[in-house]
Amino acid sequence: MLRRTTIVCATAIVAAACSGTSPERTVSEVAPASVGTSVTSMVPTQGQTMAVSDDAVPNVEGDSSYIFDQSELRTYELTLTDDALEFLDNDPAAEEYVEGLLTFEGTTIGPVGVRYKGSIGAFVGCVSGRDFANPSGHKTCTKLSMKVKINWSDSKDEFYGLRKLQFHSQNLDATQLHERLGYWLFREMGVPVPRSVHARLMINGEFVGLFALTEQIDGRFTREFFDDGSGNLYKEVWPVTVDGRVQGERPLLDALRTNEDESPSVSLIQAFAGELLTSDEPKQTMQDWMHIDTVLAMAVVDRTIRNDDGLFHWYCIPDCGSHNFFWYEQPASGTLHVIPWDLDNAFENIVSNVNPVTPMKDAWGEISNDCRPFAYGGFQLQQRSAACDPIIGTWTEFETEYAQLLAEFLEGPFAEEQVDAVLDAWIDQIAGATAEASEAYDDALTPSEWETAVAELRKSLVFARAKAAA
Repeated sequence: MLRRTTIVCATAIVAAACSGTSPERTVSEVAPASVGTSVTSMVPTQGQTMAVSDDAVPNVEGDSSYIFDQSELRTYELTLTDDALEFLDNDPAAEEYVEGLLTFEGTTIGPVGVRYKGSIGAFVGCVSGRDFANPSGHKTCTKLSMKVKINWSDSKDEFYGLRKLQFHSQNLDATQLHERLGYWLFREMGVPVPRSVHARLMINGEFVGLFALTEQIDGRFTREFFDDGSGNLYKEVWPVTVDGRVQGERPLLDALRTNEDESPSVSLIQAFAGELLTSDEPKQTMQDWMHIDTVLAMAVVDRTIRNDDGLFHWYCIPDCGSHNFFWYEQPASGTLHVIPWDLDNAFENIVSNVNPVTPMKDAWGEISNDCRPFAYGGFQLQQRSAACDPIIGTWTEFETEYAQLLAEFLEGPFAEEQVDAVLDAWIDQIAGATAEASEAYDDALTPSEWETAVAELRKSLVFARAKAAA
């Protein structure tokens, strides 16, 4: 069964970390953190030494609810040598780790791995290469999405129960709210998705900007969200091929994000695909294999907020396929679950198709061009109707259940008073950091630009409610 997690609110003082700018700083002794990660210094280069705070060590054994507390805006600092930072900045799209330190609320831990991260969209306009479809070249934006690998030295190292921290730049989201709001809405409907909060990020003592700190989908995530979290987790591979066959073993193994080193079997997800493809009663087969209410709740949220760059957008470039999702198979119950991922382009196409890349032509359950690829959107990219896929097509047959869940969504989490209260709290939380970044960097959002974007988002939400209720 799914285990729905609750975010526990806590309070904390946001502390600046690793203060001081002298290149001759020395390393202070700090009591080691008891989560397995050592408190240490990174081996310096070019004669540099790095400071480690000697403040009192707080309880870093707490669980991840502390990190994803929705009531707090917290500060994280990364410390890197000049050579390490230059290496990252020279080729961010390479996504190669360097060694660094992480400081959080008075405690410095390390070594940790640090790298830039992202797909094509994360690097648009932020690297010097001219081909946006193949990001390359040196860093040109102040902030880029970053990943911090806590278990850099030891696979068992954790930080508040986490092994990786992901800081998403939100460079393409002028509201700075898409990820956090989207994931919150999914979770309120019981859908297994990451938690997301905002965070201030500093590098070598300098404030870089406001980021979305979004939970990593990994084995730790599955163990926390599901009663049996030991199963296979697959990233961006569909159980059925576009020509209607059971997905092959090699693509499934390549997509594994858990159990990679344990001679895993992919027979469970293949059995699901095979049974669905040959079933005379596909709706019953789907109910046997998946929690259909959770699947439909996911679809309700996804379609209402127009997560058009998600799993229902089947791009054909050149082969047709979906992206920005994970599949998880629960071995004890023999059930499968789909997990949405990467929501920075959600909410954009609600009123009109403003994004030239992402718009989807079809409403829920509709099919265009007899399941052949067709051009759509500002860039006229080829896409295929999602309902042509036998899995999604079967989901769309649960019309009564979908309508009931849509009504629950509109009356509950997506109700105007509910969303406005959440947005008001988050906007107050991040306004100061938004202004701080604007004062520091020419390429940061101005408060006026941000406020305009937020106002447009609010209008889009009103439009989405009215359209969904019609």
